[in-house]
Amino acid sequence: MDTVEIADRSEFALWAIQRAQEIVVTEGASFAMAARDMDDTALTAAAAALGKAISDAMIEVFDGLMAE
Repeated sequence: MDTVEIADRSEFALWAIQRAQEIVVTEGASFAMAARDMDDTALTAAAAALGKAISDAMIEVFDGLMAE
């Protein structure tokens, strides 16, 4: 993953939007397919993967805020 320097709120907002789009593109398709097929096992796995991607993004931001 690339390092991004964020100088103000608008840059952070833009980064957050782009990161959310990446997560939805990579994880959202399998979630939508499982929901469409009404496959509870696949839906559970897809929801867990989506939640993990969101958590990972939040940790990524938090780690970036930590002073070195």
